[in-house]
Amino acid sequence: MLRFAVVGIDHGHTFDHVKGLLAAGGEFVGYCPQTSVPALRETFEKTYPDAPQIDREKLFDDPSIDVICIAAIPRDRAGLAIRAMRAGKDVMTDKPGVTTFAQLEEVKRTVAETGRIFSICFSERHCVRSAVKAGKLVAEGAIGKVIQTLGVGPHRLQLPTRPDWFFDPESFGGIIVDIASHQVDQFLFYTGSTSGEVIASSVGNFGMPDKPAFQDFGEVLLRSDRAAGYVRVDWFTPEALPTWGDGRLTILGTEGYIELRKYIDIAGRPGKDHLFLVNGKEMTHIDCSGEKLDYFDAFTADVGNRTQTAMTQDHVFEVCRLSLEAQTKAARIGAR
Repeated sequence: MLRFAVVGIDHGHTFDHVKGLLAAGGEFVGYCPQTSVPALRETFEKTYPDAPQIDREKLFDDPSIDVICIAAIPRDRAGLAIRAMRAGKDVMTDKPGVTTFAQLEEVKRTVAETGRIFSICFSERHCVRSAVKAGKLVAEGAIGKVIQTLGVGPHRLQLPTRPDWFFDPESFGGIIVDIASHQVDQFLFYTGSTSGEVIASSVGNFGMPDKPAFQDFGEVLLRSDRAAGYVRVDWFTPEALPTWGDGRLTILGTEGYIELRKYIDIAGRPGKDHLFLVNGKEMTHIDCSGEKLDYFDAFTADVGNRTQTAMTQDHVFEVCRLSLEAQTKAARIGAR
């Protein structure tokens, strides 16, 4: 049985990690309560009242722990992951796993030297049932050869709940590194690309002149030897929308296309995980609410078998590289 612990509960994605690994048969042995978001820790304590609170160094030093899950402040994730891997543990971290090129190189070096797994849980694919179904349809050839992805990741700002680091690009990495890494992951995955290049990118601050360093808009144009991709991310979800964001993905193929309405269908269908398939044979809506999430089972198997079935290590590193490059090269638009 896989035994795991949590270090860093500064983002709500930590709940996805724990829930997913428990469902995969793992044992939750404890967590470090250190956080920059006390309300999140309180919710964590209520959700897992039987999980012991343990000093993080003791968690790192416990040889019986197989995996450390990390959802710390983004700037700190790479350092914690390196500490965990040097202690003989595999890592599941929230995105972004790194916020600088220097961090990426150090993580690569640590993986090479230790043989440990550095996995990033890209929740907008790994924890979204319609995204899993889309992957199966693409693999089956339902839309022919994929030639483009168009991914949007709008988010609700929820200003009163945000800690100070949320507005500091050095802490969160910038909007492309922080959010658009999801869409970069999806571009590579659905197009079957092992690498890509950034053609253009931009970031902007259109709605928060009182916090000039903050970025509430970002876009990226991607290309590989197989396909093209466009990404748009923002912090402009309107209050009337009954969820945090209308995340969508359109996958264009040579014989059709797939559209995902991941979290809501504003056309009126209830629930989430809506998939629309259009090809030469059908135009249909698929309710993906019953689709099984497979990332956590695959990750658990990888830890035991020393394989890379959930996601290759090269894929993780390429998502990080492209996201960092797009962030670094981004033109600044909007307020300055």
